[in-house]
Amino acid sequence: MFKITKIFIIDDDTDVVLLFEQFLVIEGHEVVAKAYNGEEAINIFKEIANKPNLILMDHRMPVKNGLETTEEILSISPDIKIIFVSADYTIKKKALEIGAIDFLEKPIDLNTLITMVEKYSVIENEAT
Repeated sequence: MFKITKIFIIDDDTDVVLLFEQFLVIEGHEVVAKAYNGEEAINIFKEIANKPNLILMDHRMPVKNGLETTEEILSISPDIKIIFVSADYTIKKKALEIGAIDFLEKPIDLNTLITMVEKYSVIENEAT
């Protein structure tokens, strides 16, 4: 059984953020923060008291892209788990090299998303 995962959703598409948030909450998880560009995500991450267990990260965003944002967040909190969710499959290798734990290519099936979230929630649960 998985534990409730605290999730931070970072994507410039407000419809994607809303869809992911609604689906994850229905599935029993908690969305602790949302951001719509990389710079905003970093500022929120620095200030958030209820740190997430998992970040869902888009790549193509204004101000700062997902790779830059991932590097900066991991420099602040090296143990955070980041799953890239992007239509840009060409950055998969780089995303994993810099520290993302997995990659989902858009468009994604919501059941695939929840399966992946729960996969890493189980790992989190077993480690505690």
